[in-house]
Amino acid sequence: MAAKLRKGDNVVVLAGKDKGKTGSITSIDPKSGKAIVDGINIAIRHTKQSQATQGGRTPKAMPIQLSNLAIVDSNGKATRVGFRMDGDNKVRFAKTTGDAI
Repeated sequence: MAAKLRKGDNVVVLAGKDKGKTGSITSIDPKSGKAIVDGINIAIRHTKQSQATQGGRTPKAMPIQLSNLAIVDSNGKATRVGFRMDGDNKVRFAKTTGDAI
């Protein structure tokens, strides 16, 4: 099945501690059904100091479930994604506006 959400898409979070925040997808793991969105689901990781890097607390974006994300349409609202054929090409489109993504 074709992916409804892809790397580089602008998404809004539907559930969880970051509900309502928007960001763009940096990577997706289709096997686990999770994505990493920049600025969303941030956790603090403690790192030990080494010769190359300074130790301390570093923020890291953790994976979030794909079902908790929705793509943002041209109006800036969350929308579902559909598929249709434009000639010989299969394209994604926003269900709210009907525009191709």
